[in-house]
Amino acid sequence: MKVEAVLFGVVAAFFGGSAALYGVWSHWDPAGTAALVVAFGMAGLVSFFCAVQYARHGRRPQDRGDAEVADAAGPLEFFPPHSPWPIVTAFGFAVMATGVVYGLWLFLIGFGVLGRGVLGLVFQYVDRGAGPQD
Repeated sequence: MKVEAVLFGVVAAFFGGSAALYGVWSHWDPAGTAALVVAFGMAGLVSFFCAVQYARHGRRPQDRGDAEVADAAGPLEFFPPHSPWPIVTAFGFAVMATGVVYGLWLFLIGFGVLGRGVLGLVFQYVDRGAGPQD
């Protein structure tokens, strides 16, 4: 992740410098300057995330020149076999987007369904790995 952190750090620096130069030369045009500042922020966020992951986990097998394919083998993560919450979340977003056109009441219903779907996704396996309760 160190290479990715440096790469996105360079991209963030480019967008930060571009935003400053564009802002000065365009007499602080709000649309273009804001777009470049947002691009700077997004690249900086990805760079920060990659740097933190590198600090926590160290070098990956993909980062080493002498690594074998078997070095990266093993369990990756837990992937749920089935879940109804992505469908609930998508339905809530669709109702919420339709509510933008048809009225606040439909938007609020969609927001509630979307919120329930997101909470379901987040807390579906919150007790996974916990042993039997006595």
